[in-house]
Amino acid sequence: MASIVPTVPVPRRPLDAGRPVLASRESRRWREWQEWYENALGWATAPGPLGPQLLTGQRFDVLELPAEAGHSVLRRLDPRCPVALQGETMRLLVAAGSAEELPGLLDWLEWGALPLDLTVVGAGGRIDAPAPPGRPDLQEAAVWVRPPEPGCDVEPTLPALTALSAVGGGGGAPGLVRLVDAAATQCHRIRLRRTSTQPLAFS
Repeated sequence: MASIVPTVPVPRRPLDAGRPVLASRESRRWREWQEWYENALGWATAPGPLGPQLLTGQRFDVLELPAEAGHSVLRRLDPRCPVALQGETMRLLVAAGSAEELPGLLDWLEWGALPLDLTVVGAGGRIDAPAPPGRPDLQEAAVWVRPPEPGCDVEPTLPALTALSAVGGGGGAPGLVRLVDAAATQCHRIRLRRTSTQPLAFS
């Protein structure tokens, strides 16, 4: 009687067998992004959980506000001023040191006592680096609304605290005071509108 030899199943391919390849591609993409920021723009970067991040407080700070409010103030900015978007948050690049000025500015403009979705990221902070222009971006990643221009100094285009901006003169791109006032106004309008449309709670 012939003996029956049990059939040994062919080992399955591990579920994560393709992940090293994907990780390698992702790592290569991150390096390309990092090199673009550091070499083309001279911006400091650091690794982050979702890819490279831009360090703030050195060449620029970042004013963060709801995207809806941000779109309303874009026309007030110098067209060369970089602006990024991540989800529902818009990020306006402003002069380095602006983070220290924001609380005092809001008080001086009489916005300090009101809740506003307006924050700033300064020295020691970081933001996710948007995909460089012409590079494919990832889902949920930050993107440039107005990308920076390689070979151009960013600093002269950034809103800064100046005596001219404080009195509202000049008629051109705003300084930090006028930008913060415009951003705070739009943030407050959005908050009021959302509050007025919420249903009343009855006990």
